[in-house]
Amino acid sequence: MALHVRPISRKRANGEIILSTENAVARVYERQEDAESVVARLQSAGFDMRKVSVVGKEDLGSQQVFGYYRDGGRIKYWGRSEKFWGPLWEELDGWAFFSVPGIGPVVVAGPLAGWIVATLSTAVIFGGMTALGTGLYSIGISQDQVLFCEGALREGRYLVLAHGSASAVHTAKEILGVWKAPQAASQ
Repeated sequence: MALHVRPISRKRANGEIILSTENAVARVYERQEDAESVVARLQSAGFDMRKVSVVGKEDLGSQQVFGYYRDGGRIKYWGRSEKFWGPLWEELDGWAFFSVPGIGPVVVAGPLAGWIVATLSTAVIFGGMTALGTGLYSIGISQDQVLFCEGALREGRYLVLAHGSASAVHTAKEILGVWKAPQAASQ
């Protein structure tokens, strides 16, 4: 599914609303390999990787040990998806692991991690949304699309989000294949 995002606005703790000229685009992918491929294409195109986020549900049902640890100042991932999350945590700006009620364990790479934490630290949770949903909503994803994203993550899909100037997001839309109204994508 391609998601169209309204202009970003943020509310500071003091109540001041910040409007941004930045834009964002997001798409849900069925498979980890598809999300990985689109991130590689964004990087090859010269997209600012500090403005890319990836979200996926962690599979805790396997019999393999998994964990997150700090090694020499860098955060490392240990487990079945190490080859996916490890490089993303090195390339993208920010990381997090959350246990989200109704979805389960979620791994985030990129600035969305900070946006989620910001919603937690300011206790701004909108209309029964999860912390993840509130983070997505805070950057302009509509409530209906947030619910779709949460459902997709619950089912084991992956969300790739890119934000930036209008021209940068135009490039990201081209790479993600996003041009029309939200639609289911089986890529």
